[in-house]
Amino acid sequence: MGGADIRDRSGEPRAYIGSFTSAGGRGITTAAVDPKTGALTPLAVTAAEDPSYLALARSTGVLYAVNETEPGTVTAFRRTVTGLAPLGAAVRVGGSGPTHLSVAGRRLLTANYTSGSVGSLPLAPDGRPGGPSRVLPHQGSGPDTGRQEGPHAHQVLPDPTGRWVLSVDLGTDSVRVCALDPATGAPRVHTETPLRAGTGPRHLVFHPGGAVAYVLHELEPQVTVCRWNAASGRLEPVGEVPVASRGTSGAVRAYPSAIVASPDGRFVWAAVRGADVIVTLSLADGPAKPQLTGAVDCGGAWPRDLTVAPSGNRLYAANERSGDVTWFDVDPLAGQPHRAGSLAVPAATCVVLG
Repeated sequence: MGGADIRDRSGEPRAYIGSFTSAGGRGITTAAVDPKTGALTPLAVTAAEDPSYLALARSTGVLYAVNETEPGTVTAFRRTVTGLAPLGAAVRVGGSGPTHLSVAGRRLLTANYTSGSVGSLPLAPDGRPGGPSRVLPHQGSGPDTGRQEGPHAHQVLPDPTGRWVLSVDLGTDSVRVCALDPATGAPRVHTETPLRAGTGPRHLVFHPGGAVAYVLHELEPQVTVCRWNAASGRLEPVGEVPVASRGTSGAVRAYPSAIVASPDGRFVWAAVRGADVIVTLSLADGPAKPQLTGAVDCGGAWPRDLTVAPSGNRLYAANERSGDVTWFDVDPLAGQPHRAGSLAVPAATCVVLG
């Protein structure tokens, strides 16, 4: 997100919140963001089927939603003063159960969880997605037979240079580094980085400096710290940091979900479902040496997504099971979040500021 201003055509900051319509959600909620307090005020609701993740193209201002359906689709929207306007019909992604998407130049990338693949769709000059999707099937499995019987791509995103695309796969315990074919846009595997078996990597975030990445695991409450070499396109694990107790017999299991880094590179935050907390990792000893310094209640239940404001002074948690988005003020010295308010959003899935 960097230091980009979070404003739509009205000139006012906006937040876009996805929600699972199959679980009682309303689609995509547009909310005004108070520039002083970060408080959210709902403005409009736009129909979209199970928009599990949203992405905003800064160059065109188009908002994209991945629809976690069978078959999987993406929908595009133009931002208006009060909400969103559809930009064409839904487009198939070439896979099922897509759960994440991102923009990489003139391509829209999707991580198709159920089918275990990554898709790449072309974008027209006005931001409209087209087809067909160029699909890269993942191969492999993991030791957790209930969750890792096959590949489950959970996130796909470009690296800070825009040269590479990284796909995080929960089912194969690995991160693939891909290049997009310059002629077709098809993703092709360049390298694959294996991570510890059974940990179930879900999401990663790059440090603002670009040379370190943090991989958050869903099946074990930990972060794997990796060095990133953009010149060679290689991701190298260098350490692990726990983000929650592994629990004891009868304890609630922790399922980490989302990870973000502060724009100034001083902190990393992670949301942990089950434990229902947001943890703070300090980078005072350097980007490759995060230290767990605290945890606070997420303000609800089952925090599925976490977003940091461009200024770094505020966090937003999408709490799926309690049906709300909670915002937190961040202590500028210690990086600890402090609950400041919440907005009811049934079955909330994600928050994008833009």
